[in-house]
Amino acid sequence: MTVKIIDDPLYQLLRNEQVAAFNKQRASVDKLDFSNCDFRGLDLRGLNATGINFSGAYFRGADLRGVDFSQSNLRGASIASAHVSGCYFPVELNPNEIELSIARGTRMRYQ
Repeated sequence: MTVKIIDDPLYQLLRNEQVAAFNKQRASVDKLDFSNCDFRGLDLRGLNATGINFSGAYFRGADLRGVDFSQSNLRGASIASAHVSGCYFPVELNPNEIELSIARGTRMRYQ
């Protein structure tokens, strides 16, 4: 699986760490598909992640502190070395999967 950078304007706002602008503009969009997208090293604190498909996404070293992913799809995503203090994760994700992904970069598997 190859991570990608897409031309979607909302994705580009996140790539430029413009989280407040992203949150404002995403209110008019029903579904967002950022599957297999590259979020390496980005500061995404404050992100409204509700309903976003992040399956297969790559978050190595990203600052995700406080992000609520509980209503997001993180199947197959990797959060290696990411800052996740205060994050909420989907209940389908076992805490061991989260720990392995942070420590070893494994792709998270749902139960």
